[in-house]
Amino acid sequence: MTQKADTLFTNAIVLTMDEKLNQYDPGAVAVKGDTIIAVGTEEKIKKEYTAGEVIDCGGKILMPGLVNAHTHVPMTLLRGLADDLRLDVWLMGYMLPVEREFVSPEFVRLGTLLACAEQIRSGVTTFNDMYFFEDDIAQAAADAGMRAVCGQSVMKYPAPDADAFEDSIAYAREFIKKWKGHPLIIPAIAPHAPYSTTPEILRACAEIAKEHDVPLHIHISETAFEVENMRSEQGMPVVPYVKKQGVLEAKVIAAHCVHIDVGEMKTLQHVNAGIAHNPSSNLKLASGFAPVTRMLENGLNVGIGTDGPASNNDLDMFEEVRLASFVAKSASNDPTALPAATTLLMATRMGAQALHIGHLTGSLEPGKRADLILVDTSPLHNSPRFKRDPMNAYAQLVFASKSTDVTDVMVNGKWLMRGKELLTLNEAELLQQARELAQKIDAFLIEREQSVLSKLIALGGSMEEESFEVQAKVRVAEPASFVQKMKRKEIEITAHKHYLQYDNYFIFDDPSQGRLRFREDNLINEKGEVESVRSRLTLLGQQREGEVGHDVLLSRSRFLAPAIHTLRFYREYFKPAQEVAVEKDRLRWHIRYKDTEFFVNLDEVKEPQMGHFLEVKSRTWSRKDADLKAELANELLNLLGADGAETVTQDLIEVLTAN
Repeated sequence: MTQKADTLFTNAIVLTMDEKLNQYDPGAVAVKGDTIIAVGTEEKIKKEYTAGEVIDCGGKILMPGLVNAHTHVPMTLLRGLADDLRLDVWLMGYMLPVEREFVSPEFVRLGTLLACAEQIRSGVTTFNDMYFFEDDIAQAAADAGMRAVCGQSVMKYPAPDADAFEDSIAYAREFIKKWKGHPLIIPAIAPHAPYSTTPEILRACAEIAKEHDVPLHIHISETAFEVENMRSEQGMPVVPYVKKQGVLEAKVIAAHCVHIDVGEMKTLQHVNAGIAHNPSSNLKLASGFAPVTRMLENGLNVGIGTDGPASNNDLDMFEEVRLASFVAKSASNDPTALPAATTLLMATRMGAQALHIGHLTGSLEPGKRADLILVDTSPLHNSPRFKRDPMNAYAQLVFASKSTDVTDVMVNGKWLMRGKELLTLNEAELLQQARELAQKIDAFLIEREQSVLSKLIALGGSMEEESFEVQAKVRVAEPASFVQKMKRKEIEITAHKHYLQYDNYFIFDDPSQGRLRFREDNLINEKGEVESVRSRLTLLGQQREGEVGHDVLLSRSRFLAPAIHTLRFYREYFKPAQEVAVEKDRLRWHIRYKDTEFFVNLDEVKEPQMGHFLEVKSRTWSRKDADLKAELANELLNLLGADGAETVTQDLIEVLTAN
């Protein structure tokens, strides 16, 4: 007696991607509801099952849908926004500023729907996401009919959906509760990366993941710079660091893992962590070659991901699978590395296992969800077909097939595409909305790029000090005498510090942009040792406001921002026309003189060698106050014995660039 199915696929080359890599040609698959109920030879399945819908596959390959193991799908709307940049410049200089300005629930919904359309067309049935407003991403993915692991991002920085990380944690908890148990959406929590979080954040995210038994999605060891910083700051590699925070107690999905060693691989394998390999992104951002073959040798589940479409720049998993095999062969100098069948396995069953959903999807087996695709291998670029080698079908898919060869897509037993026609999405409408948004983002960046100040503010953390500064400066020949005279009873010292200062001034072709100074302050203790280091950016006005008498200058105060990136980052981000380096040894006193606060700096300019300068400064907010402080500044210079010394009416950078 035959059993009843809803859909019967016949006349197909069935690639199950199961444990034995069973193939059936001609083969058949029976689907009932959302589940695969039988897989085997066409003759056997047709004898045992009948169905209301029988699909003659016409000799196409019938296989599990592809699993995109790591991406940020709303970034379809940022595709091509900023390319040919280093990862830190790309992320901090362009992506994050644009995200702060534009990312909203409406933004992520549109970007997700656009991504779903692209992924369905390229045979992806499951994707693993990490972004903001993940609740809206989950809803959009569910509306499109796709299966998705949706990870709510948590970072130590303010995010588009949270002013503080505590808000992200609370959002993630409610998001997980809402979506847990959904037929298509697997909620997750996603601390962005060790470098963009804190131990407190990592521990909190791990606890939530364990409490609700959901995946934890995190970037791990993507760049050598990240790894070097971790070793320098924490004295250990990245994987031991996250283990110390309890992260590996959760169901971890570790994206990238480009720079991990065998010991770290064994640690990850021991806790059944999944790895998401992203070859296109790693190549485009020059992050390196992930040691994928070593990971597989050590028993890790390694999936393949596209990463976000702003760093790839597409969601084409066929392209990604092919590249994964090629990169492994080239990096190992071994043409047998990562053969086609293994690579396709990473994009299907192993990818699902890496996402901790291998019990649901990734292979065509009875009991698993009906997530499957049909691929036409008859086009010119994939002909002819040789049948003597059973591995040929995998080679055709990995080395010759293209995403455009996917003709039909089913997820959870429901059709998302038939005959290359999308059934759940209006592609033309989505494209129009994306074009309109791109025009707004273009306008934002065009305006920003015209101003150094705008680019500085875009990085975040900038502080504007809209005051003026009174400054008196003289050259001195005998600096030691001034140190003694600072002890005069008329002068009340409130603080005294010793710094080594390393300044790099960025000069721009347009003088109206001002000058940008990158300063590293090394605080020196009484033993002559570096006690702490602070870096910051200062945007200096392009010209003085003028003199206020007695050779005292009045200058507009500056925009300040913490310098949390490298000098190289700022050099590539701001693109100065000229750069000038200055090294100083500075003694600084905070004092009160006649109930007025001043800073007194005694500087030795060591590089270039310019000698010693004594400088008296004070903030002011009015012209009248400036006149008073100018007079007091000159009194201080006289009190310190600097009367008659050569007056300097320019900043050091003005002196240097004038010569």
